[in-house]
Amino acid sequence: MNINELYKNEFGVSKEAQDIIQKAEEKAEKYFKKVEETAEYNQLKVLRAFQKHRISYAHFGETSGYGYDDLGRDTLDEVFADIFHAESAMVRHNIISGTQAISLCLYGVLRPNDTLVSVVGKPYDTMEEVIGIRGEEGCGSLRDFGVNYDQVDLLPGGEVDYEGIKAKLRDKKVKAVLIQRSKGYDWRKSLDIETIGKIIETVKSIDKETICIVDNCYGEFVEKQEPTDVGADLAVGSLIKNAGGSLAQSGGYIAGKEKYVELVSYRFTAPGLGKHVGASLGFNKSLYQGLFMAPHIVCQSLKTAILCASAFEELGYDVCPASNEERTDIIQAIKLGDPEKVVKFCQGVQAGSPIDSHVTPEPWDMPGYEDKVVMAAGAFVQGASIELSADAPICEPYTVYMQGGIVYEAAKMGVMKAIDKVIGGENNAG
Repeated sequence: MNINELYKNEFGVSKEAQDIIQKAEEKAEKYFKKVEETAEYNQLKVLRAFQKHRISYAHFGETSGYGYDDLGRDTLDEVFADIFHAESAMVRHNIISGTQAISLCLYGVLRPNDTLVSVVGKPYDTMEEVIGIRGEEGCGSLRDFGVNYDQVDLLPGGEVDYEGIKAKLRDKKVKAVLIQRSKGYDWRKSLDIETIGKIIETVKSIDKETICIVDNCYGEFVEKQEPTDVGADLAVGSLIKNAGGSLAQSGGYIAGKEKYVELVSYRFTAPGLGKHVGASLGFNKSLYQGLFMAPHIVCQSLKTAILCASAFEELGYDVCPASNEERTDIIQAIKLGDPEKVVKFCQGVQAGSPIDSHVTPEPWDMPGYEDKVVMAAGAFVQGASIELSADAPICEPYTVYMQGGIVYEAAKMGVMKAIDKVIGGENNAG
């Protein structure tokens, strides 16, 4: 049985979907080389940090209780800071999500009557209730603690409004700005490192003391630099996305200026305790190994995203970014224009996954989101969007967002299944 027969007989993939993928892969091949070169660069950067800090089996040891003098935990902070060219870092298995990690930063550095400004428009849905843009009073949002919020919207074409940022910072004393690297659920280009650097330079030209916080989720190891390389005071993300390399069971990180990381650590534990406590409970090995694997895994995810973009371009859909565009995160957006197609796409990705392939995703009222959301995530780690996943709010213009794929050859199946579901291919892709 050849591979085409295997796709058809064992997985129910139509000949039409196979033909589309073959054309898409041929077109995408030349763009794979760029992400492979970046992965090699980042892999060497990670390898050198491990060697420099003389990582050994002793660093994988388990601590309990207070976790005093946890060698593995403390050295992992140093390794992470080294890779990010940051003064300090805090990497913890019990930060549950990117949203919590960002929240730690905001609550750590902001005080009553301070002002926070999001300089690239409204932040991701799950941050709205944290800030107090949405949600009930009295829940403990920043607004409840007297923190003021403002934002500078992007220009109509999706470009950063640098003059608007300058005007906003001249108009009021701003304690911190929030820069979201990823597009979130918007139809625009995500921010590359060069653009993030220019935003930070613009902010600092008005007030050097304004703290620049970058939500780095989905962006780690996609480019050769990180936000801390271009002046970010804090860069923050989740370990069940890029930086955990699919092996971290949970967790998040904060990297940046030592004084700000220390403030965040006080919020995470307690003032005076900070980073010096917190048992690793045997999670150190998976965090180290996941970090080591991260550049390669990110490369697999990027190749999957490029393939998906190429395939849906073949089908005539608008995609963002295009298959030939340089990337700064692992997210691939496809404008399907139809709520039923959005759900079908996610069902196809689920059907092509190694875990829960028999499950059929449907839209639901997910905590933290304004609209119903449909999510496909056949992952070994629940909610790990470095593994092949897809999600979408059920609202116009009915765009689906796909990310992840730890093994390109397997993730390709998810893309083919999504194609069959959307076009109504043979057996509707089972």
